[in-house]
Amino acid sequence: MMHLCWVALLLVVGSGVIRGQKDWWETAGFYQIYPRSFQDSNGDGIGDLNGITSRLPYLKSLGITAFWLSPIYPSPMADFGYDISNFIDIHPSFGTLADFKRLVDEAKKLDLRVILDFVPNHSSDEHEWFKKSVNREAGFEDFYVWQDPKPGTVRDPPNNWVAAWYGSAWEWSEERGQFYLHQFHKKQPDLNYRNPAVVQAMKAVLRFWLDQGVDGFRVDAVPWLFETEGFPDEPLSGHSSDPLSQNYLRHIYTLDLPETVDMVYQWREVMDQYKRERNTSTKVLMTEAWSPLDVVQTYFNDSNNRQGSQMPFNFQLITRLDKNSKASDFKTVIDSWLDIIPPGHSANWVLGNHDKRRVASRMGGAHMVDIMAMIELTLPGITVTYQGEEIGMHDVDISWADTQDPAACQLTEQTYQEGTRDPARTPFQWDSSENAGFTNASVKPWLPLATDYQTLNVKVQEDTTQNSHLKVFKELMKLRGTNALVWGSYKSQVLGNNVLAIVRSFPNDKRTFVTLANIGSELETVDVSSVDSTLPQNLEFRVVGVSSKNSVKSAVATKNIQLQPYETVVLSNKAFGSVQNVSFMIFALLTLVVLN
Repeated sequence: MMHLCWVALLLVVGSGVIRGQKDWWETAGFYQIYPRSFQDSNGDGIGDLNGITSRLPYLKSLGITAFWLSPIYPSPMADFGYDISNFIDIHPSFGTLADFKRLVDEAKKLDLRVILDFVPNHSSDEHEWFKKSVNREAGFEDFYVWQDPKPGTVRDPPNNWVAAWYGSAWEWSEERGQFYLHQFHKKQPDLNYRNPAVVQAMKAVLRFWLDQGVDGFRVDAVPWLFETEGFPDEPLSGHSSDPLSQNYLRHIYTLDLPETVDMVYQWREVMDQYKRERNTSTKVLMTEAWSPLDVVQTYFNDSNNRQGSQMPFNFQLITRLDKNSKASDFKTVIDSWLDIIPPGHSANWVLGNHDKRRVASRMGGAHMVDIMAMIELTLPGITVTYQGEEIGMHDVDISWADTQDPAACQLTEQTYQEGTRDPARTPFQWDSSENAGFTNASVKPWLPLATDYQTLNVKVQEDTTQNSHLKVFKELMKLRGTNALVWGSYKSQVLGNNVLAIVRSFPNDKRTFVTLANIGSELETVDVSSVDSTLPQNLEFRVVGVSSKNSVKSAVATKNIQLQPYETVVLSNKAFGSVQNVSFMIFALLTLVVLN
């Protein structure tokens, strides 16, 4: 019996079952929901919390770990929820706190985690804090950033700062007799983080929602939190001749100040303290900063190992790749991110969000949907998927008359297309019924639907006997739970003229996955053994893109793999069983030992 125990132990070790543990978020698949556009439950044409709750089984079927919600708080909707009038309640359009609690409870039943959008830089000008600050009520005099007019003038702005959208970053308050700072819309006054009372008030907001059962926060617009004291003019950038354009200045006094990173560390301390005190699982911080890589890197931790954001969002796949990018560009962009990840931290990969054009439109068409998914979902670390990308939704052309985005409405009919974010925010396409299953047939959705929704939707892609983007996505998500993709090594190389090869392997269970993406319009024949000489003579197709003529489980010679234009596949070696099968064998063997 002793020999059998040692055999069982060796099997356990050999299967890779015994190893260090990763926290839940370190290999998670996150999914962003834009609540207005996900599912309407009450027939008003606007998505809501109960609608999201009704669709939780779909999220579970995707294989995701957690979903994060764009703002659901009370708001005048000058920026569709990013202008918050109460940080600790729910906007009536989305439901109630009771609805939110039900959503959290139902998510937990499905082992799904809930992440909220935290918008710390500003509030709405209709927030009670701002009203009290305008009136200089005790304790609120300096809750926001107030300044007198420029010296020597009657009512000129204090300096030349411009807002992130367009125009001066200063707005005059007749009642208070001063200007207030707004880095975004004039109805979004900036909070003053040099006031300790503001810092404590916003930490209390975090604790409130943690008490409601959320698992973390995506933190909006982090780089704008602090401004240089003294409020000096910013230097000209030379990139624009329009003094009201954001590109007109170099934002050295309004963006990426060191104090901003320290505030992220303070929020992380709130998360970690809550975990310790309540004995909960880890609460995660995901930070939005479209900053240079050397700045983003500082959000992870400092030289004293003080911890910050677990997930400083990696937008490199959005900002540095487009329809003209080649395989070599992909490799450069991916490697540049992996190179800055500090030891002990996880990479993350973001393909899209509610502010940027969708993958299919940005990257040149539907033929790139599976390519981007296969690359992202087989890279090491964490993935973030924006709603609809799993079925290949594309941007919708929104007319000036139908435009809703405040950033676009500030522009003109001739220029609004340059600033609109509406095309990526259109209602989710569930099925072929009228209004795509998003809302009642008799209701007009808040934004127009795509004209091709009857053929491009979840139900069509689930029911087809052929391959689909959704089926590809689900298969890739299943692979993400394997040892090779959770723990495995990573290699990449450009093969031929335009093929990106990614090899992930975990020796303990002898499983290797090879992702091949032909990013060009020419036929390519490649030899994958040049990436990893330990690969066997033959590989088998594990996942194939929609355009691929290859069949899953069919074999191909490792040194002679032919890829059609824009074809993408994941191959694997024929490893002995699966981790699950090996674990079952171990369990059975140990049971026999005990019985004997």
